[in-house]
Order: sequence, then C-alpha cells, then structure tokens
Amino acid sequence: MSYSISGKTAIVTGAANGVGLAIARHFVDQGANVVLVDRDESRLKAEVSTMSGTDEHAIFFAGDLRERLTLANLLSATVDAFDRVDILVNATRQCIASDPLDDQSDAVHEALQQNLLASMKLSQMVARRMIAQAEGVEERRNAIGSIVNLSSIAARRTQPELMAYSIASAALDQMTRSMAVAMARHRIRINGVALGSVMSANLKEQMNEHEDYRAMILQQTPMGRIGAASEAAEAVQFLASDAAAFMTGQIITIDGGRTLLDPVSVPAH
Repeated sequence: MSYSISGKTAIVTGAANGVGLAIARHFVDQGANVVLVDRDESRLKAEVSTMSGTDEHAIFFAGDLRERLTLANLLSATVDAFDRVDILVNATRQCIASDPLDDQSDAVHEALQQNLLASMKLSQMVARRMIAQAEGVEERRNAIGSIVNLSSIAARRTQPELMAYSIASAALDQMTRSMAVAMARHRIRINGVALGSVMSANLKEQMNEHEDYRAMILQQTPMGRIGAASEAAEAVQFLASDAAAFMTGQIITIDGGRTLLDPVSVPAH
C-alpha cells in the first residue's frame, strides 16, 4: 500500500506556524497541492513565499474559520485553484491555560468554537464536496477522501489548568469517531492524531517563558525528548494516504510515551 499523496489536494488549517505549518510544508515536499489556512495573512504569505518552486502547488487563504462564509470561500478558493479537494487536515488548536478557580465558561466556549465547531463545519462542507466530485466515478476499494483532526493527549489527562482545552480536545476526539461512522458509507475516512510532547508553537512559547518547562516535560516523557513537528506531519501523511485505507475513527497518539505514565501536572500541547 502506498504512502504517496502526490497529486492530491489538501487543505491544512492552522498552517501559519508550528505543527500546522510543518504538515503543510511536508505535504508540499511530498508532491501534494496544498492550501495553507490561518487568520495570520502576513505570516501565511511569508511562509508560502519561502516554499521554493511551489508556486503552482501551494497557496494561502486567510480568514476566521468560525465564520461560515469564510469556510465557503475557502472551499471555493481551493476548487478554483486545484479543481478538487482530497485531504483536509484540521490542525487549528488553541490552548489557553487558566486558573481552575476562575469562571471557565468563556474559555470553554472559545475553545469549543475554535477547536471543535470550526473543524466540524469545515469537515462537513469538505465531505460534501468529496462526495460530489466522486459522483460517476467507478466504485473503488479506497476512500474518496481523508480527513485528519489534530487533537491532544489533554483529552485523556486530567489537568485543571487546561480544562477548556481538555474539554474541546475530548469533544474533537468524539466528533472524529462519530463522523467516521457517518461518513464510512461515502468512503470518506476520518481519523485523529493526539499530540503530546511535540514541539508546537504554544509549547515553544511556554518554554521561552518558563526556563524549567523543558526539564519538567522531559522528566515525564519516557523517550526523554520532545518530538519534532515533522514527526507529527509524517503521521498525518500516513493517515491521509492509502496506506491507512482500512483505518477510520482512530485516534493515534504521538507523545513519546507520556500517556503511559500516571497523570501529573505538566501541561500537554
């Protein structure tokens, strides 16, 4: 079975930095057409401009994915540029730590809007496009499209300071499983990647602010290191490719073994 995504068209959200950007870059390197999506237009433009020789294979789209019109415009821009969409990677993740004794209602609402609902609405819209573009195509064993959601080990670990993020991550995992069952008859596969101890933009920021942060994470990671964003990108490629043709509704974990240990109060990103 092939790991190739060459010639496929992928939408990658949260692609202005961190893991989302690493996924977008990796997909372009693997020969895919990629639409990099984020709210930070200047950062997107700068990143796409550094992708040497990819003028025909990478474009950017800036907008707030919490707005339905933005989602529709994103899909239109993708189809206009590349005629179709084969892969969606929902890599937008917002992680905000807060005092668990404070009122969490606003934080939970914001996390659900950004990390769950935007991904759900975009997934539904892209799935409808995948179904439409497959009409008239001879029945095949492989899927007509693949959706990969980036989640976090915070969904399974009790960390009160990350309550809003944990709730949204757990909800995203359940959405992944539910949509996978609903979309299976349409031959659309939906899987997730739960990250922990992987170098995200947020983790880098936290380590810059707290000098003991890296040591705390390494102490609680059996493999003794922080994962590279490229390692997450390779896992996403596997799930998006035909190599994972019989996988759907699965949440694979990339955390260096952190979730194998008893829960401790070290934030997961």
